[in-house]
Amino acid sequence: MDTPGFKQAPRPVTLEGHGVRLVPLTRDHAAGLRAAAADGELWNLRVTSVPEPGQTESYVDQALKGRDDGHMLPFAVIDAAGGAVLGSTRYHDIVPAVARLEIGYTWYARSRQRTHVNTACKLLLLEHAFDVLGAAVVGWRTDNYNHASQRAIERLGARRDGVIRHHAPRRDGTVRDTVMYSLLAGEWSEVRAHLLYQLRRPRA
Repeated sequence: MDTPGFKQAPRPVTLEGHGVRLVPLTRDHAAGLRAAAADGELWNLRVTSVPEPGQTESYVDQALKGRDDGHMLPFAVIDAAGGAVLGSTRYHDIVPAVARLEIGYTWYARSRQRTHVNTACKLLLLEHAFDVLGAAVVGWRTDNYNHASQRAIERLGARRDGVIRHHAPRRDGTVRDTVMYSLLAGEWSEVRAHLLYQLRRPRA
C-alpha cells in the first residue's frame, strides 16, 4: 500500500476571497499585528496566544522559524478593501506523511470578531487544504477554557475528538487541557456548503 500524502507540498501562498486576504506572514506585518492586538488588548486574554506589545517581533520570528522548520505556514489576515491587518492565523503541525495539518494560532482584532472574517478565513484555509493540497484531515486544538473558540470550531462542523489532559502551558504559568477537533476530507463538501451559506446571509 502506498503511504498517503499531500498532492503537493504545503508552501507559502496568498489566499483571497469574501473580503479578506491571507498573505504569508513577514516581519513587515509586526506593526499591523500590534495595532490589531491593541484593539481589545487581546494579550490580556488568558487562553490565547496573542502577543503582548513588546513581544510582537519575537512572535513573528517564532512563526517564521516554524515555517522554516517545515511544520507551520503562518498568515497575516488583511482587510481586502482597506489593507489593514486584522489578525493572524496559520497552518501548523503539518504532517506530510499522512496528509494532516491543523489550523490554529488564530486571532482577530476585537472589532472584527463576530463578523464574517473568521468564516471567510476558515473557508479559504479549508479550500486550500482539501482542494489544493489534498489533505486527508484538518485538525484544531484549543484551551479547555476557551469556550468561544470551541463553539466557533463546532459551528464549522468539525468533530470533537477528545481532550488531552495537562497538555500545554498557558502564559500565566498554569497548564491547560487541550480540546482536539478534526474534519475529514469526506466531510468537507457539506462543511463548504454550510460556510458558503453563512457568508451569503445578510449581515446586520
